[in-house]
Amino acid sequence: MSELKHLAYAIIDFLREQTKSQAWTSDERESLEVAIQCLENVFKISSQDIDLAVSPPLMEIFSAAITKVDFTPSAQDVIRAEQLKNEGNNYIKEENYRAAVDSYTQAIELDPNSAVYFCNRAAAQSKLNNYTAAIEDCKRAIAIDPDYSKAYGRMGLALTSLNKHSEAITYYKKAVELDPENGTFKSNLRVAEQKIGEASSPTGAGLGFDLASLLNNPSFVSMAASLMQNPQLQQLMSGMMSNAISGPAAGVGGLTDMGSLIQAGQQFAQQMQEENPELIEQLRNQIRTRSFSGSNEDHS
Repeated sequence: MSELKHLAYAIIDFLREQTKSQAWTSDERESLEVAIQCLENVFKISSQDIDLAVSPPLMEIFSAAITKVDFTPSAQDVIRAEQLKNEGNNYIKEENYRAAVDSYTQAIELDPNSAVYFCNRAAAQSKLNNYTAAIEDCKRAIAIDPDYSKAYGRMGLALTSLNKHSEAITYYKKAVELDPENGTFKSNLRVAEQKIGEASSPTGAGLGFDLASLLNNPSFVSMAASLMQNPQLQQLMSGMMSNAISGPAAGVGGLTDMGSLIQAGQQFAQQMQEENPELIEQLRNQIRTRSFSGSNEDHS
């Protein structure tokens, strides 16, 4: 029992150190605290029982193991690992993500001290929808290099894909803190914050398009007013009103089926495009910014 208490104390000490790391979200940190309390209750120990401490601390043992500080790859292995990483990057460009994972894994086996290799593999894992594996790789990268902004950014992307937007925000903020000039990090942070806002809003289940901003856009309002002067559109609108009042027996120009309504919408959209293509492109960009911009990121 005494040996178990020593082990439990070492684990508790390790977990307590982990709660101080910024790599964890508030939810993850709370889970660690719960684990600490459970171990303390089961083994009837506390942080005051310093006589149970082991040397070296479990934190140092774990750090040595995870970062392989006691392992120095040969110069040849370092060169080959870098070649494998570059191969993985090329596979990413070719969208051959499984091959990329294999290349990065081989690089890690040769040189497990590189945060870049873990982080790049995380990106490939995310492309394969293996988000849990991506998160683990990001954690490994952060453990090796706590100041590696890309690891935090890619962690945010993986968490977002699992709809863990609150946790993703924590990592995006850290990424922005480490690399304040990175537009992708800022954009993804804004989108994650918007997702949280939409989830708490009564209308959050909609398409996510900012209709209020659109209707307040002077260029759009002016263009819509101009288009409504078009005789053909006026006839279509008149037909719609006749249908609403008189039913399908309305006169010429009445929209008697869904196909006609779709046709009217297509004509309106086409004329909007012809009237002001720059504004339409602006609106499209607004929609695109609602999605995360991790697909075009570069790889180290």
